[in-house]
Amino acid sequence: MSKDSYVHKVRPGKPGAPLLVVLHGTGGDENQFFDFGSRLLPDATVISPRGDVSEHGAARFFRRKAEGLYDLDDLARATERMADFVEANRAHYQAGPLIGLGFSNGANILANVLVEKPGLFDASVLMHPLIPFQPRPRQGASRVLITAGEHDPICPVPLTQSLADYFAVNGDEVTTEWHSGGHEIRPNEIDAIKTFLAPHGA
Repeated sequence: MSKDSYVHKVRPGKPGAPLLVVLHGTGGDENQFFDFGSRLLPDATVISPRGDVSEHGAARFFRRKAEGLYDLDDLARATERMADFVEANRAHYQAGPLIGLGFSNGANILANVLVEKPGLFDASVLMHPLIPFQPRPRQGASRVLITAGEHDPICPVPLTQSLADYFAVNGDEVTTEWHSGGHEIRPNEIDAIKTFLAPHGA
């Protein structure tokens, strides 16, 4: 378990304040949501790792065989690595609640960590996630916000709703926020994230 297993940026916060892990989309890097995370939770420790997989030069957190077809073996590898990374950093920085925020591919790895490691994250923001398979049942108890576009060509509405239903049925407190567009992030999503994170100091 290593706090440096990913190339990453970090802004140490106050001891006991949340640890906010921000995860970029395909082709992004550790800078994509770093400043955004720092503004959301000013007292938190903010960690932003860079995906360790390259897809034609674009950074990702796990491999895929095609659009919407994941390499499930590599997803399992990446899930374990991410969980170890955030646990090590939470211990190192003496952080309090663990909060995740991911967009697109970053939301997908975060969602699978929530599936495989229930209880690790206290709250999670999944922006435009896509889990194109039925996750295994488990007992959750965290807060989850899912934001999405009603005409997202990458993340179809039925699969987004299915993921929200999965978390709710498995014990998580789930909130959804939709907009009328596609895979882009819109202002109402940002407002929903601020409201969702308000209990943690947003």
